[in-house]
Amino acid sequence: MNTIADKEQDIIDEFSMFEDWMGKYEYLIELGRELPLIEDAYKTEEYKIHGCQAQVWLRAETENGTIRYKADSDAIITKGLIALLVRVLSGQPPEAITHAKLDFLDEVGLKEHLSPTRKNGLGAMVKQMKMYALALTETATN
Repeated sequence: MNTIADKEQDIIDEFSMFEDWMGKYEYLIELGRELPLIEDAYKTEEYKIHGCQAQVWLRAETENGTIRYKADSDAIITKGLIALLVRVLSGQPPEAITHAKLDFLDEVGLKEHLSPTRKNGLGAMVKQMKMYALALTETATN
């Protein structure tokens, strides 16, 4: 199993292949297209991430001691951002997710090149994923 750090490094390496931000944005959009989508039944208020300008839905479930995420968004850049987070955090143990620093977001320049509203949305996505992991950790220990 690849660790969060391994997955982060893969993404850093992939983004370093692009010389400008247009290429990086196009790649981000492509990643969004490849995102394993959340089922329509979960595109409800209960699974919606608040704090995003776009609509983003996220679902987490446990599988063999790890968490699997599924998500979707109605905005192409946001869909790419959640796809990156799903790729890095899905399949990881809850404790690893709650402690993940996700430094790759800074290293590839995402936080620097996103609008303030997208940065806030990205923060809300990270927070919700960590909250799910924390909740599923507590459920497993009780």
